[in-house]
Amino acid sequence: MSTTAAYAITSHDIEAERRRAGGDPAKMDLSRIIVLRQRELPALGRRDVKLKILAVSAEHNVSHAAAADIVDIVASHGGVMYPGNSAVAEVLEVGPDVTAFKPGEIVATHCNAQPDRAGYPITIWAFDAPGSIGWYCREAIVGDWQLIHLPLDRSLSLWELAALPLRAPTAYHLWRRALGIYRVKVPREKRARLNVLSFGGGVGELFSMLAKAEGHAAYFCGNNSSRLAALADQGIAPIDQKPFHRFAHAEDVRSFRARCRELTEGEGMHIVCDMLRGPVFQAGLAAAAREGTNVSAGWQLSREVTYNSARLSISQVTLDHSHYETIEGCLAATELYGRVFRPIIHDEVYPFEALPRCFEEMKQGKQTGIPIVRVADELPAIVQPLV
Repeated sequence: MSTTAAYAITSHDIEAERRRAGGDPAKMDLSRIIVLRQRELPALGRRDVKLKILAVSAEHNVSHAAAADIVDIVASHGGVMYPGNSAVAEVLEVGPDVTAFKPGEIVATHCNAQPDRAGYPITIWAFDAPGSIGWYCREAIVGDWQLIHLPLDRSLSLWELAALPLRAPTAYHLWRRALGIYRVKVPREKRARLNVLSFGGGVGELFSMLAKAEGHAAYFCGNNSSRLAALADQGIAPIDQKPFHRFAHAEDVRSFRARCRELTEGEGMHIVCDMLRGPVFQAGLAAAAREGTNVSAGWQLSREVTYNSARLSISQVTLDHSHYETIEGCLAATELYGRVFRPIIHDEVYPFEALPRCFEEMKQGKQTGIPIVRVADELPAIVQPLV
């Protein structure tokens, strides 16, 4: 049986780092927790595909797993977890019953695991799905249902393509939900062009790109000056979060509301995407217009939110929570690669050996865009022009 180099998170390493940090999650160094190991690869099954991983992106859910700050996912995996929700890879070998893929093709993974009746995931692959193993590794064997053909002709670099497999479907799902909910309340003939505000990182910026592409007034609020400037070049209006002190006090939220009213001629934001929660949640509600919709698939700063139900009812504001897209939605999102989705990439593409540092720098907020890790030392000829 063959083996591969794969990053793992163990309960032992979490506890050791927690002790070193004196029990303070903010002082935990993720680079001490995400550790490279050798992992055995299973035998290739009839519907399996063997992959050479080319590049991956760093995802916040891995940070949550390493810090065990939401729920101890690693413990639920028996004390060892192999993370990695999304990757770009080359097909090396396929099982005898695989017809959709062949060796040499370039594919992306999706993280949809156990689906419900409507096709939405109950669990996420390489996070809370029992028995799942992620793709922060040199090689992997996965079921063919976990793969999507990757379009290489969209004027995107390999690193930009690697940023999209998890983020693009999430943004696509959030946007179609948000717009659909708003249109239940306000048809197009009453208001055709909407004011759309997004907070957050990679998912938030893609959400803004969808709004802009469909002719709406798109705004992105963040504190990363490089990302704000790059989005401004794409026609998305930046709102610098720094003057509002990360919405630490009620006065900051009121000032932000006033700024949003100023930008929208007194109307406010018809759709808000909030991938952070925490203090950003109150700011997003304050910025909402009447009949507005607030959507989220994230909880980076906090899982718990409170709101004035009476005030939102009077204003006809709707809150909506989602998780991730269906497999069909993941496929549909690839149609927008390069046509709508042009992700902002961090200045450094990390080598595979630096993946733990990548996660610690993501936690510290040091990165200028979506962080990408190059896994393969040698790339197949078909993608070399994209580097």
